[in-house]
Amino acid sequence: MKGSRPEQAVLSRDTDMSKTEETRAVIESMVDGLNDHRIADIGEFFAENFRWLGNAGCGTKRGLKEFQDNWQRPFQAAFSEKSCIDEARLYMGEWAAAFGRQEATHSGTFMGVAPTGKRVEIRYMDFWKVVDGKIVDNWVTVDFPHVLAQLGVDVFNGEGWEAYDRGERTPPRS
Repeated sequence: MKGSRPEQAVLSRDTDMSKTEETRAVIESMVDGLNDHRIADIGEFFAENFRWLGNAGCGTKRGLKEFQDNWQRPFQAAFSEKSCIDEARLYMGEWAAAFGRQEATHSGTFMGVAPTGKRVEIRYMDFWKVVDGKIVDNWVTVDFPHVLAQLGVDVFNGEGWEAYDRGERTPPRS
């Protein structure tokens, strides 16, 4: 029904704006830690029971140990010589967001693709909530189809909507 909308921005509605600089410091230090390929001591930035909520292919990690064992270690095994480049960061109270890319070498098996040695771009978006100086929630989207395309795998079998952009397909009429 026109005019009827779900409630919006519930999670960030009551953010404490006085926490913006504290949040900025945590996120900037954490990104430096990730660029230094830290795993064992990454709890400096993440709460022990934090949630990492990823898109399909990434999964959901509950707690620091799952994040280390089921994301960081496999990701670093698949991609070496990796650097994170946030193209934009936004801070608002206890909340932060970023989008950017990682540049890395495909040096280990990734989603069934044997190492190719190719340099790849791994695009992502991150949204964090920081409480008491630690990240408690991290929503993340990683563009795995883009990574796989660079490795020669088209997960859309030629049916991706980029075909509309190239004029290879005509959009349906409604």
